[in-house]
Amino acid sequence: MSEKLWFENGLRFECTGCGDCCTGAPGFVWVNGEEIRALARVVGLSPEQFEATYVRRIGVRRSLGEYDNGDCVMFDPQQRRCLAYEARPRQCRTWPFWDSTVSTREDWEETCRDCPGCGKGPLVPAEEILARMQVIRV
Repeated sequence: MSEKLWFENGLRFECTGCGDCCTGAPGFVWVNGEEIRALARVVGLSPEQFEATYVRRIGVRRSLGEYDNGDCVMFDPQQRRCLAYEARPRQCRTWPFWDSTVSTREDWEETCRDCPGCGKGPLVPAEEILARMQVIRV
């Protein structure tokens, strides 16, 4: 880390399992072929069936679908958990350390207002944050 980062001392995060990142305003959960195959295995479908049932095309990209209220199609509202958590896509695995949420201190503070686990829990080192940021650009 030759360039000084505003989060050089790390940031605190601990998932509370609230499901807020899976629900609410419409958006996109980008998926690739490998992720579709993994998700399909977990829910017991062929990749083709999974894609036809749970994935939508956005131009040349693919995203998990959403219900009318904006909730992810993999979110179980009764149990407030992901139906395929062990195979969740890169985008979900790297939350909340996306370039859009940690680029500035202000971005992070806004994320902390929306996510009850942000700013709390164990310290995540800057190196780990940077590594997650490189996995997918969101």
